[in-house]
Amino acid sequence: MHTGNRIIGIASAVASSATFGLAPFFTLGLLAAGLSPLEVLSYRWGIAELFLIAAGLATGRSFRLSGRDFGVVACLGLLRAATSFCLVTAYANIASGAASTIHFMYPLAVAAAMMLFFRERRSLGTLAAIAVSIAGAALLSAGGSGTGAGDPALGTAAACMSVLTYGGYMVGVKNTRAARIDSTALTCYVMGFGALLFLAGGWLTGGVRFIDDPHTWLYVLGLALPATAVSNITLVWAIKRIGPTLTSFFGALEPLTAVAIGIRVFGEPFTLSGAVGIVLILGAVSLVLLRRDDSDHDREAPPPAG
Repeated sequence: MHTGNRIIGIASAVASSATFGLAPFFTLGLLAAGLSPLEVLSYRWGIAELFLIAAGLATGRSFRLSGRDFGVVACLGLLRAATSFCLVTAYANIASGAASTIHFMYPLAVAAAMMLFFRERRSLGTLAAIAVSIAGAALLSAGGSGTGAGDPALGTAAACMSVLTYGGYMVGVKNTRAARIDSTALTCYVMGFGALLFLAGGWLTGGVRFIDDPHTWLYVLGLALPATAVSNITLVWAIKRIGPTLTSFFGALEPLTAVAIGIRVFGEPFTLSGAVGIVLILGAVSLVLLRRDDSDHDREAPPPAG
């Protein structure tokens, strides 16, 4: 793996996890404003899609797809959309900290899939690092941010399902024909497919209301742009350059983002368990970065298209 690609991949993974960590904050704000989960997702994915299309056109990206590519992209879009729907359902029914902690188990799904289906070498070190990062995320979320008012069983099941769908998406981006598609174009098609699904679902379940409150629009734009458009395009960049297993480790930075927002915005205490969690997460990430044989763990993809 070229050093330049590796650096870009690591930086992209960090940016993706940090911006995606903003999603619960904006999502809960919109749900509190009275929007349904499908309305939240319709605005989130629709606006993010428009932004990505404009960015792609401005930079001269090609949006051409073959018939075989379209089928792969549709599957990836379904997985990514299912992940978002599951997480919003989880946020609406259980504490966001609990939902985020459960969702963070997706590195296990990624590593297991790579080992079982793509001949990635089985490594106790990889499994140990994943376990340590998950333990750190659990400690960071142990203090919680309140309890959801909905159905705990439904929320827990939805969060668990997001582990499988998100892991499947990450593996698919790296190990299918999607690896050869321009990153911006791929993200546009994936998000466009999801936006159509959410809009259709919204209209079939009561419609998608127009938002006329400026304050609510700030939450919409925060969710659609940094927490969706930026996080998704940088995620694709990272997966293509450093693979899904290494990219998944940097998802440990999502709880760090949540802690920073909690302390700064909501005045949440910084507990001993939170400090220990940060140390465990940084230790797990450092362990991965120090390994010299990562290229043997993630199969090389063709040179990234974007």
